[in-house]
Amino acid sequence: MAGNKRKIKTKRLTGRMKFMIYWPAVLGILLIIGTVVMNIANVANATVMGIITILYVLVYGAVLVYLRPVFMHEIIEFASGYSQVQRQMLFELGIPYALLDNSGRMLWMNRMMQDVTGKGKNFTGHVDTVFPEISLKDFPGQGETKELRLTSNERDYKVELKRIIIGELSYNMDITEALADNSLIAMYMFDETDINTYIRKIKNERFVVGLIYIDNYEEALERVDDVRRSLFVGLVDKRVNKYFATGAAVVRKLEKDKYIAVFRYQYLEKLMADKFSLLEDIKNVKIGNDMSITLSIGIGTGGGDYARCYDMSKAAMDLALGRGGDQAVVKDGEKILYYGGKSQQQEKNTRVKVRVKAHALRQILETTSNVLIMGHKIADIDSFGSAVGIYVICRRLGKNAHIIINDVTSSVKPFMDRFRNNEEYPEDMFLTKEEAPEYVDMQTAVIVVDVNKADRTECPEVLDMCRTIMVFDHHRQSSDPISDAVLSYVDPSASSASEMITEMIQYVEDGVKIKPYESDALFAGISIDTDGFQSKSGPRTFEAVAFLRRHGADITRVRKMLRDDMKGYIAVAQAVSHAVVYKGAFAISVFDGEGLDSPTIGGAKAANQLLDISGIKASFVVTAYNDVIYVSARSIDEVNVQIIMEKLGGGGHMTIAGAQLRDCTIDQAIQTIKNTLDALIQEGDI
Repeated sequence: MAGNKRKIKTKRLTGRMKFMIYWPAVLGILLIIGTVVMNIANVANATVMGIITILYVLVYGAVLVYLRPVFMHEIIEFASGYSQVQRQMLFELGIPYALLDNSGRMLWMNRMMQDVTGKGKNFTGHVDTVFPEISLKDFPGQGETKELRLTSNERDYKVELKRIIIGELSYNMDITEALADNSLIAMYMFDETDINTYIRKIKNERFVVGLIYIDNYEEALERVDDVRRSLFVGLVDKRVNKYFATGAAVVRKLEKDKYIAVFRYQYLEKLMADKFSLLEDIKNVKIGNDMSITLSIGIGTGGGDYARCYDMSKAAMDLALGRGGDQAVVKDGEKILYYGGKSQQQEKNTRVKVRVKAHALRQILETTSNVLIMGHKIADIDSFGSAVGIYVICRRLGKNAHIIINDVTSSVKPFMDRFRNNEEYPEDMFLTKEEAPEYVDMQTAVIVVDVNKADRTECPEVLDMCRTIMVFDHHRQSSDPISDAVLSYVDPSASSASEMITEMIQYVEDGVKIKPYESDALFAGISIDTDGFQSKSGPRTFEAVAFLRRHGADITRVRKMLRDDMKGYIAVAQAVSHAVVYKGAFAISVFDGEGLDSPTIGGAKAANQLLDISGIKASFVVTAYNDVIYVSARSIDEVNVQIIMEKLGGGGHMTIAGAQLRDCTIDQAIQTIKNTLDALIQEGDI
C-alpha cells in the first residue's frame, strides 16, 4: 500500500499533456543549435541571438519550476470535478445500473436500480437475493455480453451483463479485495413492459383462419332415419357455430360437411388451452345414430397476409386428414401443434378413393420407363410385401421396376429368397442403395411405400435425383413428409401398406393376375401389421385377404416362413419376463438382440406379447442396434402410442408406433419414455 501512496503523491503527465508541457524545451534546444551555427557566420548577430536564447531558457525554466505545480493542480481539479459530474450523471441515469463483483455481490447501484430493487445505496447483498432469475452461470466471460429477461414488480426487463476489466484503475479502492481477477460485472436493466404489451396486442389481433371438416359425414348420416337427418345436421351446425361464436368468430358453411371460421389469435390461445374440446363434444351428438361423427380442424396463422393464412390452414387440414382425422392441427408460421387424435380411425367402406388413386398411378407410370421402389430402413415384411405389390403393378404395365433394399431382416429373407435365382424374375429385381443411383435417368419414377419420411427411406438420395415421386403409406402423416410428391396416398385407416397396394392392384387394370409368391408376401405384410388379424382388421382388410387367397396365398406356408428360430424366441421370452410395469399400466422392457439378425423385429414381437398381460394399456420395448436405440410401442385401444412416440421424434398408428433415439443409453431412453408418459398424463393427453 505504501507503494500505491507514493504513486498517488507523484503525479506525472502522460500522452498529449506531457507533449504540451515539454515541447518548449525542444524549441530551446533548437535555438541553442541555431546560435552556435550563426556564430560561425556572423559573431555580432550570434551574440544577439545568444542573449535571446539565454532569456528564453531562463523564462522557460522559471515557468517550469514555479508554474508546473499550479498547472498540475488545475488539471487535477478539473479531472476531479469532471469525474464527479460523470458519477452524478451515472447515478441519475434513466435506466437501472449496478456494479457486481464476481461472486454476484452488488457493489454499487444508481438511483433507478435502487428504486427497482427497493434497496438502499449501502446494500451489498448478492444479486440472486433480489433477482432469483440471475445466477453465477449467467455471468459473461471476458469481452462477452449476456442477455436475459426477468419480471420485477409486474414490469418486464431485459438485463444485460457485461464484464469490465478495470486494470490499474482499481488501486486504492475499497472494493479491491473483492476483485480477485481485477474485473467487475456491469448490469443494465431495460424496461420492456410497454414494448411487450404492444407486441402481445399485435399478436392477439393477428388474423386466424380455421377449416372444420366432418370426417365421416356420409357414413354417419346413412345411419340416421330420414325424418331425423335435418335435425342431426342442425345439431352439428349449432355446436360448431356456438363453439367458435364465443370468440367473436365469423363461421360460414362452405359445403354440407365443411366450415370456415375467421377470428383473432387471442381466441386461438383459448382454444389451444381448451385443447379443442369441440372434438369430443361433437361425438355426443346422438339422435338415433350409432356412429359418432368426428371432426378435423386445420388452423393457419402467422402468414403475414390473409391469403397466406388461408393456405396455411389448408396445409394444416391436409396434415390432420393425413394423420387420420379426429384432431386439430395448428400451423403457426413454421411451428406445428397437434391436438386430439386419440380415437381409432374408422375405416371407410367406399373404395372411390382407392380407384381414383389407382387410376392416377397408372397415368403417371405411362409417362415413365423405369421405376425404383423402396420402403423404410430395416424393412419389415409389410414394407417388403407392399414393394412387391407395386412391382407387380409396374410389370403389368410393362415398366422396368427395381426394389431397393439394404438390410435384409430374418422375417423378410425367406420371402426374398423365393424371388432370387428365379427365372421368372430378373436378376436386378433387388438393388442396394449403392446400386440404385446407376438406374436413375430422366424418365425414372420413385415409389415409396410404408413410410412418409424421406430420411427413413432405404435411399434418400434417390428422392433428390428424381422428379417423379409417389408415396403410399398407412402411417399417420408426420409434420415433415416427403415433399414434392406428384401422388401421395396416405390412409391411416388401412391396416397395412400391403392392404392398400392389394386394393390398388384390383383397380389398376381389369383381370390382373398375381403369382402365389407375390400373394404370400402381401398376405404376410397384412398378417404382421394386424398382429394376426387381432387389431385394425376391418371389412376391407378381409376383402383384400380374400383376393390374395384366390390368387394362391397360402396361410400355412406364410406361417412357416414367419416363425422364429429358438434363439430369437428365447430373446423375446426374456424381454417379456423382465418387463417392468410403470404406473400400473405401462409395460417397459429391454430386448437383447445381440447375435440376432433382426433385433428390431424381435423388439416389436415382445411389445405385442406384453399386451396379452392383464391390466397393461401400452407396452414399450427398447432395443439397441447399430448405435441407435429403437423403441417399439404397442397398445390395444386405451392409449394412443403414436402421440407418445411423436414426442420422441417418431410416429406410427394409434396402436402401433415407434421411434429412434440417438446419442443416448438404454437407461436414458427408458427414463425419457417415463418422463414423456408423466408429462402426457399430467396434461391429460393419455
